[in-house]
Amino acid sequence: MSGTWTVRVLTLFPEMFPGPLGVSLAGKALENGVWALETVDIRTFARDKHRSVDDTPFGGGPGMVMRPDVLDAALTAVAGAPGSPGRGRAIYLSPRGRLIDQALVRDLVAERGLTLLCGRYEGVDERLLEAHALEEVSLGDFVLSGGEPAALALIDACVRLLPGVMGNAGTAGEESFEGGLLEYPHYTRPALWTDGQGGERAVPEVLLSGHHEKVRAWRLAEAEAVTRVRRPDLWRPYAEAHEAEWNAREAKRRRRRKNRLADKCSAETGEGQVS
Repeated sequence: MSGTWTVRVLTLFPEMFPGPLGVSLAGKALENGVWALETVDIRTFARDKHRSVDDTPFGGGPGMVMRPDVLDAALTAVAGAPGSPGRGRAIYLSPRGRLIDQALVRDLVAERGLTLLCGRYEGVDERLLEAHALEEVSLGDFVLSGGEPAALALIDACVRLLPGVMGNAGTAGEESFEGGLLEYPHYTRPALWTDGQGGERAVPEVLLSGHHEKVRAWRLAEAEAVTRVRRPDLWRPYAEAHEAEWNAREAKRRRRRKNRLADKCSAETGEGQVS
């Protein structure tokens, strides 16, 4: 594998790639050699004249299952045998796999590349997964017609984190899931907008203030608020990790309040006194 971050996709529908990955930031990066895409038609490894890649499941039941011998030949030819040097991560897109998250994406970007197997029909023979120690990952708790849409989404998430892909490298650090939070709301011109129903909607004043520290604090508070409401699963570990920080911040606010009250009382007590 070259020094370029490379992804190999094994699929029955190679014409689906690069698809949306061929336009915008990912497409420019692909054209400029920041990353490389190799698509492999699984049918080229079939062993009969009909190019069969599937068969009926043992034990009965509906649908067809992708054959282990065909997929073994494809994976070995493309990525190497299991455990071979330079093979990299090999992933099977499956609804029963680990949910894809930003932590996984960052791990994959740190590799030199990866191999993705896109299943179809009822899935692939379990023995193939075991023999090649394939990691199973999922786009979400729903079922797709095949692994290709999930592969496209995973590749896009990875590519945009590669150095030189995004114009502003700092953008990635403020997106959803960075720091354990969803992203804060965004606003742009016009500052006062009248919607289609005649309602006037203004940008929050703090964003027009030019006070960078206040803007930063507002964005953090908004990110915390939206995460707490929409993603309790993310909020709980974040809240636990920041409890000590919040307690210290609240104690500091209480001290300031107490000092202000003390100053006010001193000023009121001193009124009318002759020095």
